[in-house]
Amino acid sequence: MKLPKISKPSLPTPPTPVIRQKSTGKKTAQCEGLKADRFVVIMAGGRGERFWPVSREKTPKQLIRLLGERSFLQQAVDRVNTLVPIENILIITNAVQAIEVRRQLPELPNHNVVGEPVGRDTCAAVALGTALVGARSSKAVMAVLPADHVIPNEAKFCQVLTDAFEVATHQPVIVTIGIQPSSPETGYGYIQTANVLPTPKGLKALKTLFFRAERFVEKPNLETAEGYLASGNYRWNAGMFVWSLATISEALAEYQPELGEACQRWAIAARHSSNKLTLILQKEYPEIRKISVDFALMEKAKNVVVADGSFDWDDLGAWPALARHVTQDSQGNAAVADFIHIDASGNIIFDGRTQGRTPVALVGVKDCIIVLTDDVMMVAAKSEAQKIKDLVKKLAADPKRSGLV
Repeated sequence: MKLPKISKPSLPTPPTPVIRQKSTGKKTAQCEGLKADRFVVIMAGGRGERFWPVSREKTPKQLIRLLGERSFLQQAVDRVNTLVPIENILIITNAVQAIEVRRQLPELPNHNVVGEPVGRDTCAAVALGTALVGARSSKAVMAVLPADHVIPNEAKFCQVLTDAFEVATHQPVIVTIGIQPSSPETGYGYIQTANVLPTPKGLKALKTLFFRAERFVEKPNLETAEGYLASGNYRWNAGMFVWSLATISEALAEYQPELGEACQRWAIAARHSSNKLTLILQKEYPEIRKISVDFALMEKAKNVVVADGSFDWDDLGAWPALARHVTQDSQGNAAVADFIHIDASGNIIFDGRTQGRTPVALVGVKDCIIVLTDDVMMVAAKSEAQKIKDLVKKLAADPKRSGLV
């Protein structure tokens, strides 16, 4: 791949960390021989709005079970725990959710779960993840992944991620995984790809195609999205990245210098103790400018390549998306519940009650979302699903109902 050379930043060799991480001893045969300098940082700090009332502030989408017996965060860890050592999986969440994250992931060392004092968008989370990784290895290559996506074919995903690790190890590039679009979605950002890049020297032929990234574009209107789909040169921006510690440190220093300097301070603090890191984050984090990693780095960097994500993927952004993953009856009702109806069609029914479950019976109801929990029932028109966020804000402002948020 002929890309601009990036000088590696001067990174101090980390001393032996004070934090002693215990191995779970649960490595499978697939895990043997994993590369100690590969890390996965999972961003799990989202709020529980679009999947209310099942998701709440303390248990947002990534911490609930909608599909299967494992939460989305648990599934995200399951997908990568055969690619990197379990002690090299780090979770960036927020202070409110950190206790539940640790409860759901007892196999991770406690210090691998770090709560942001306040939310400052994805670039701050990337910098924090970089600091945590840099405190452990100056030669690290790291993947940054969301916690709340649906990826049915894990084998294909793991192949793409493995190939991305290889490319990021051998080249000073920022790798982003772009998903092959299957429909003209207007709710996703897109990446325009250019020419296919050759396999880096020293590597055997990879199973994944890599492209030069031409540009990042925001959520388009329907006509534009249809043009993107027809061209074949665009990929959905899934917010998945792979880079070496040297490469991401250089990018932060060049495009977000204040955050890059903070990242170095946090890495030094993390090498000493988790308490010292907590104190410095509490002091500095509220002053960080809110900005996404796309605006802060990806749209500026000249060394971005796109790994072709040829696996099924869904970010499950709101209740209507659940219908894509639940078997529907002949009238188009998607139910995760004891459901019976007369002339009801196009509905989504989810029973999240843990006790006292009773059948859900509908008559003539069309295109609605019906969700039940132990303390509330919500009924919404599917076409108005995005307004659930407004409902959550209204509840939060009501002293009598704020406990439902």
